[in-house]
Amino acid sequence: MPNFDNTFLLLFEGYGWLPARRRGASGEVVHTRVMGQRAVGLRGPDAARFFYDEDHVERGTALPGFVKSTLFGHGAVHTLDGTAHRVRKAMFMSLMTGEGIAALVDATTAAWDAAAASWTGGRRVVLFDETARILTRGVCPWAGIPLDDADVPALAADLVALVDGFATLGPRHWRARRARARREEWLGRLVRDVRGGAVTAPPGSPLDVAARHRDADGELLDARVAAVELLNVIRPTVAVTWFVTFAAHALHRWPRHRAALRDGDATLTEAFAHEVRRFYPFAPFVGGRAVRELSWRGERIPAGALVLLDVYGQNHDPRLWEDPYAFEPRRFVGRRLGAFDLIPQGGGDPAAGHRCPGETVTVALLRALVTRLARLDYDVPDQDLTISLRRVPARPASGFVLTAARPAATGRLASQPGSRAARS
Repeated sequence: MPNFDNTFLLLFEGYGWLPARRRGASGEVVHTRVMGQRAVGLRGPDAARFFYDEDHVERGTALPGFVKSTLFGHGAVHTLDGTAHRVRKAMFMSLMTGEGIAALVDATTAAWDAAAASWTGGRRVVLFDETARILTRGVCPWAGIPLDDADVPALAADLVALVDGFATLGPRHWRARRARARREEWLGRLVRDVRGGAVTAPPGSPLDVAARHRDADGELLDARVAAVELLNVIRPTVAVTWFVTFAAHALHRWPRHRAALRDGDATLTEAFAHEVRRFYPFAPFVGGRAVRELSWRGERIPAGALVLLDVYGQNHDPRLWEDPYAFEPRRFVGRRLGAFDLIPQGGGDPAAGHRCPGETVTVALLRALVTRLARLDYDVPDQDLTISLRRVPARPASGFVLTAARPAATGRLASQPGSRAARS
């Protein structure tokens, strides 16, 4: 019913909301209303290409305030379009060099190895929480952000909160708002100290680049906006926590994949990383706004309407992925991915459009960390490993608890005690 506001159903149904509306649609376009606004839902590679064309859809005016106040920040690159977006995006792309990504992976794997050494002796480890702290320890020095070890748990918790609270109006949302206020103030002071000479940022580090960046108007970023963009470097890196925890969940449910990862098979390790990002729920959809009167597959999209690209639905579309609800990394072996096929972090060219510039970082970190995870033996005690598709962003309910971690014995796979199975 296109005149019925679906906001409550969206909050209740989560990832299943837009696919459910699609099943009830008569054509290729879902017509609905969200937050009092007319909206259309699209799915598929051609729809993604249409969505990421700035002549069709703009992003800046479509982001609701509660998302800006939690996940992205006000004034962030995600709120820009056209030349302003491309100039700001170039700042991020300058950090995503092969050498820069390798340095981040090295810093993070060193933090993982140090942490994993403390997991022995029967210690109970909540992998989600541990991974967030590991990624925080890895990304901050790489970004040029000074951080005492004692401050890592609080910062990691705040960075997780920014992601965990963007799609709810409950307590998680308000934790995220408070976390953003704290961290923008902290990083804003740091930017001002760099500009004033009280702090020296490592040359070429994200701190140095954000403090010195000039936007399309030739002006330095406001210190608060520079802080927002620094958070948009370190926050998505720590968000890889979700994928690492999902990877552990996958290894627990389908342990046959462990041997290839343990042996360092580079092709299958990358395929495993892609399948984790495809199979598990992260972003339910992305949104923009029609810049003019449009038509998609013969159906009208009014100017100003919200345009929602169904990310979860596309990543589980049987027209694109054979047996899409099976976890099968080998589907990516030998498959050449189009720029609009696998879209857990957006579609198109990251340099020119709104695809996440940190996607290569996500894949690189996943490759490194899932290999280390596979090379550990550990027990998985009874726990709640269900993954609710009503919770956005989704995560295993228990955070994935492991105990008795030890280096893997040759030819032996980690034990697989019975835990409550995932529902997805």
